[in-house]
Amino acid sequence: MTFQVYHSLPFGITRIDTAMVHEELAACYLMEEAGECAIIETGTHNTVPIILALLDEKGIDRGAVKYVIPTHVHLDHAGGVGGLMQALPQATLLIHPRGARHMIDPSKLKAGATAVYGEEQFAEVYGDVIPVDEGRVRIMEDGDSVMLAQRELVFYDTPGHARHHFCVHDPASKGIFTGDTFGLSYPSLVTENGPFTLPTTTPVQFDPEPLKHSIRRLLALKPERMFLTHYGMLEDPQEPGERLLGMVDDYVTLAEQAAPGEAAGLLERLESALQEYLFGRARDHGVTLSKDELQAALGFDINLNSQGLKVWLQQRQP
Repeated sequence: MTFQVYHSLPFGITRIDTAMVHEELAACYLMEEAGECAIIETGTHNTVPIILALLDEKGIDRGAVKYVIPTHVHLDHAGGVGGLMQALPQATLLIHPRGARHMIDPSKLKAGATAVYGEEQFAEVYGDVIPVDEGRVRIMEDGDSVMLAQRELVFYDTPGHARHHFCVHDPASKGIFTGDTFGLSYPSLVTENGPFTLPTTTPVQFDPEPLKHSIRRLLALKPERMFLTHYGMLEDPQEPGERLLGMVDDYVTLAEQAAPGEAAGLLERLESALQEYLFGRARDHGVTLSKDELQAALGFDINLNSQGLKVWLQQRQP
């Protein structure tokens, strides 16, 4: 299928590619309902013009956007919040209780990302992070809901990937906007066996037991589809979800087996073990990409997931 920046889905939902790093890595979503709109996930600050261009293309007045909803405050999901809120005068930011302060004052988020990437790469990948007026922020507790016209959106606290993470249940589509809780599933890895899903353990708050509980909680809602940030709509999620639970356990075993040895080589050991594991699982799933193509598809996540597993191991030490 030819790549599309904007892809119309059923139920008044449009998938938007955020243009982060490369195509089909990260998505956000426009939801339209009876003249009101919500934007779920924002991508980075560099994504803001892409979202606004879609509104213009559809003839949607910017005042019609009622809500901006990042699932959590990692910058590939929420980096564009401040810039978007500036451009959408009637929008309210709906945010997890643990994430609100970072949107009002994003200096720690920005400093942390700059420390990891350096100023030049931070500017290239993320652009900037702009504060949001506290008066435009609404905290969503577990079980809270809002109405978009006559369409209810229900918020569920889903820790495990991050402690500041919620997922958004949309009964109208029988779908859930899962952020990173339901893992990653890239279009290039879909086979006749369906989507290839994998957990994401990005640093610094990976916690396997809460993550499995969160996945089970989503599956208990009996959704017919998931809207993943990484990447796109995934239908019939029960079986992929069960596989995902098993892979979380596999990640833990893999990390524990890599832990013994010199501390300086731990990240390298984790990356090697995770690459071998994921490439093997992809082959078992019917993925026929070459090793170099698999590396291009998964290398970014293998590095980040290994960093997350390393932090998890270190946090478990007495």
